Amino acid sequence: QVQLVESGGGLVQAGGSLRLSCAASGVTFSGYGMGWFRQAPGKEREFVAASSWSGGSIYSTESLEGRFTISRDNAKNTVYLQMNNLKPEDTAVYYCALSSTYFALSNSYEYDYWGQGTQVTVSS
Repeated sequence: QVQLVESGGGLVQAGGSLRLSCAASGVTFSGYGMGWFRQAPGKEREFVAASSWSGGSIYSTESLEGRFTISRDNAKNTVYLQMNNLKPEDTAVYYCALSSTYFALSNSYEYDYWGQGTQVTVSS
């Protein structure tokens, strides 16, 4: 049974940093693409970043790419999202997801397993 467990969320002031972690179990983690999505209150879930099995990455926008970094440690079955210079508009529940492919993918329907989410709140 595949399980994804996120951690690292919390309350931070604008300009601060957080590192989210997502630990996977029940799967050979190194063979799959991983993604981060977020959902703000009243909004649809949106793509943030994704990593291919080999560590190649994509981001939703150039602005996020300059502030967020996705990485993975296949030995630890964990994917990370380092978030710097956080802004109030980054406030959301952040979800990690696992795709049954090798690739870094940006559509939520391309992911097969999801974590429960971790809350990130950025105060102004």
